[in-house]
Amino acid sequence: SLQTDLSTWKNMANRTSVKEFILLGFPGTWQFRVSFVVVFALMYTLTVIGNASIIALVWRSSNLHTPMYFFLCNLSFLEIWYTTGVVPKAIGVMLGTSQTISFSVCILQLFFLLSLGSTECFLLSVMAYDRYLAICCPLRYSSLMSSVLSVRLALSSWLGGFLAISLLAFLTSRLTFCGPDVINHFLCDIDSCLALSCSDTRPVELATFLVSIIVVVASCAVTLVSYMYIISSILRIQSGHGRKKAFSTCSAHLSVVTIWYGSTMFLYVKPSAQNSLDANKIVNTFNTVVTPLLNPFIYTLRNKEVKLALGRAFQKK
Repeated sequence: SLQTDLSTWKNMANRTSVKEFILLGFPGTWQFRVSFVVVFALMYTLTVIGNASIIALVWRSSNLHTPMYFFLCNLSFLEIWYTTGVVPKAIGVMLGTSQTISFSVCILQLFFLLSLGSTECFLLSVMAYDRYLAICCPLRYSSLMSSVLSVRLALSSWLGGFLAISLLAFLTSRLTFCGPDVINHFLCDIDSCLALSCSDTRPVELATFLVSIIVVVASCAVTLVSYMYIISSILRIQSGHGRKKAFSTCSAHLSVVTIWYGSTMFLYVKPSAQNSLDANKIVNTFNTVVTPLLNPFIYTLRNKEVKLALGRAFQKK
């Protein structure tokens, strides 16, 4: 009868509509996965300790109460949450204790990570602009980069990062999934969702490309233009010592920028979904686990003021 056919169709629809995904992580032997867990756990611990130490150091050292270190604290705070959004779940996936993730949590993780990633792009461009003012307009720096402006720029970076991804997350949440339900990754990312969706993914792909252009390329352009002026100003300095001192104030930031934009552009600035999800997985590992660990060490090892403040903190103890 018609009622029976309708009931059968509803049951089939329910079976084919995927409500949760299985994260594959890094396939391999138990020993191989445990070794990955140990590495991830160690790097996560060092990342949290390193970035929290920078925040505490800047907070305690009055000579570091400048816009540059205020932005660095924002970056360190962001890195802690960025890696926290990935590593605990990834460890559960690799141990086999938490391999499933519901559709709503998947979208939430995707939104959280992409928003923090966008915020980092904006923060790095703001830091490049700060270095431009410090090196190209040293006499007017304190009046141009006031504490009020630095707070506004940091706040704009956070708001801009989360607002930029809102539409993208909404469009992704409207996709339908009929199976398979296995994501070849240790986290939910755009490419994995697009690869599994059985609905039209072109609007999401277009939105991803446009958001990438706005966020990644625009912020990268601001950073590049700032560094063109910075390098030009440094080359005009007569003494070698003066050039070295000027370059040392931005070398740490330049290192972080190079690492971050290189991997981010590979992942997101492309017109369609990347076929190689395995390659994305490796770059995502670098972006979400390695880079947040490198940043505090880069700023500590390549920044004389931070090293001096760190030395004074240990002397007090």
